[in-house]
Amino acid sequence: MKAFCRTLAALACWAALDAGAANIEVIVKTAGGQPVEDAALILEPASGNVPKLKTHANIEQRDREFVPYLTIVQKGTAVDFPNRDKIKHHVYSFSPAKTFEIKLYAGKPAQPIVFDKTGEIAIGCNIHDWMEAHVLVVDTPWFAKTGANGVAHIANVPAGAYRLRLWHPRQKAEAEIKRIELTNMPQKRMELALDVAPRAAHAKPPADAGY
Repeated sequence: MKAFCRTLAALACWAALDAGAANIEVIVKTAGGQPVEDAALILEPASGNVPKLKTHANIEQRDREFVPYLTIVQKGTAVDFPNRDKIKHHVYSFSPAKTFEIKLYAGKPAQPIVFDKTGEIAIGCNIHDWMEAHVLVVDTPWFAKTGANGVAHIANVPAGAYRLRLWHPRQKAEAEIKRIELTNMPQKRMELALDVAPRAAHAKPPADAGY
């Protein structure tokens, strides 16, 4: 009965959000005008509670790379690390927000990793030192990341006051937090700048090298 009531409350909450919601489109560029890929866009309500969603995500190992490079999740999200390669991987993180290790394995690990603390997590492979991924764990359910064109969208954001944060794994400096006011407008568009270092190139052995 309690679970049923919680479900009804969540449905009522989301129905209310859809009734007076805004859509946000943000384009992120460097100071030189180049689009920034994999920038995290986070909207945090200035006051009040936010919905807690039970969500799930995957970070794959494919062609001896992590895919995607950046994953944004709400606190409490379970993340699987399926290995799509024919060789084993050894996934780990020493980040304070989440320290974990999945020792040499193939296929899908038996248990996902639950990211239960907000913060930035860098992920690597103990076998392939060029492999790199990042997870950003946030409190809010309103977030997105930019594509190759530098554009990110967040849909169905309730009207109200918000703090807008930008973050990137390779940012040279922390971006200024912006305060915005949303009404039940069809769409709000913004353009923001972020100074990001280029991704370092790493030598990767040929696929037939056996590791």
